Amino acid sequence: MAERCLDRFQAVVDECLLRHRSILDIMTKQAEAAARINRAVAKTVTECGCLKIEAGRQSYPPDADYGRLREFVASHVAGEMCDPCREVLYREIGHGLFYLAALANVLGVDLEEVLAREHKTVVALGKFNLT
Repeated sequence: MAERCLDRFQAVVDECLLRHRSILDIMTKQAEAAARINRAVAKTVTECGCLKIEAGRQSYPPDADYGRLREFVASHVAGEMCDPCREVLYREIGHGLFYLAALANVLGVDLEEVLAREHKTVVALGKFNLT
């Protein structure tokens, strides 16, 4: 059977992670990576301006069918991310994935299995997956 992408990624992360191998180091680096992802998104708005956040209360008709709610809710994001901002975001998300894989490795968790289980749950619950 062909080796799966997440399996290969986890193996490479395991080989590369030398300095921050303690679970405490990994957890704090993962939290830092998540903050950097959020900061990268904020900078697309505050420094570059390629994106705008136009937020307000989500509103939908009170009699709207649950299956149609998606039609009425907004992401509050306007514009399109420019290439430099996209590159920064890809890099930061990559770092986040690196530390997620490191955490999974230390705990003996197979990310491919996690993804398969979550996919199965989302497919089974469909629109009722309240996430």
